[in-house]
Parts: sequence; structure tokens; C-alpha cells
Amino acid sequence: MSRKTMVRPGGRSARVQASVHAAVRELEAEVGREALTVPLVAARAGVTPSTIYRRWGDLQELMSDVAVERLRPETAPEDKGSLRSDLEAWAEQFLEEMAAPTGRAYIRDALLGDPDGSNAGQCSAYAAEQIEVILSRAADRKEDAPDAETILDRVVAPTMYRILFRPEGLDTTYVHHLLAGLLAPNDH
Repeated sequence: MSRKTMVRPGGRSARVQASVHAAVRELEAEVGREALTVPLVAARAGVTPSTIYRRWGDLQELMSDVAVERLRPETAPEDKGSLRSDLEAWAEQFLEEMAAPTGRAYIRDALLGDPDGSNAGQCSAYAAEQIEVILSRAADRKEDAPDAETILDRVVAPTMYRILFRPEGLDTTYVHHLLAGLLAPNDH
């Protein structure tokens, strides 16, 4: 179990996490991420550097933890009335947020300070949870739909690859093409 998964809601542990995360966000805005150090973050958060080292290991793991929290969706996917419309709206928003310079920085941070893969798994779980909401609505409307893993494999995975490694020319047309191939494979 990683340090991050052992955190219990409430109490001193939650207060420390909240104050350290807030300190990272504030200092990033004030001095830039290159200037961040564990002692600087600790001083701003009102904790000792040893608290941060004990909890996160190093600055990279702390930045990874903050990034995962910032990649968490704030709202449920919008209900547009059909599976295709719901997935298009979600995929467009996903692309917009993840392909933005701050989104790409959060993705890199989440992965760089992630020796055991738990942060990558958490980011994947966020996308899967959002897709499950969309699929549940589709089921309520009696629409045929692929399963969540298929959507992750055929839409989310190639989109993430392009965001990280081939972002040139990446736009909503790309995710619409992926969805069209997924939702109506015989229409080509």
C-alpha cells in the first residue's frame, strides 16, 4: 500500500495534506514550480520538512500527489440526452483539460513521482468513473453501449498518447473520429 492510500479522511493527517497541497498551489502561482523546495512548501504549510519527507518521500512524490488531486473531475459528466452526445461532450472536455499546458504538466507530475503506479491508476479510475456515469445513463435510456474498458482502450488511451507524445493538430475532430469508430464501426 502506498503512503497516499493510507490517508484517512479527517483529523491531523487530512489537515496536513490540505495545508501542504494548498502551499504547493500558492507557491506554484507565486514563484513558479522550478523554485519549489520541500523547506519552502513546509514553511508555507506550517509543517516541518521532515513531515513532508515522511509523508511523501520527496518533492517529486509530493508534486505527483498534488497533480492527481488536481486531475480529479469536479463535476459529473453533462447529460446531453444520448450516449453519443454524452461521450462527445465528455471527450471534448477531457481533451481540452488534459491537452492544455497545465493539464499536461499535471499528467507528467502525476507519473514522475509515482514509483508504484498508484497515481496513474487513480487518474485512470477518474476517467473510468466518469465513463460509468455516462454508461449508466445510456442503460437507463435502453441504448446499446460498449463497456467502459472498451471506451478507455479505444478513446481515452489514444487521446492520452496523442496529448503526451503527438499533440500537434490534436483537436475535437480527433476524439469525434475515435467515437465514431467505436459507436458505429459498420458505418465507415
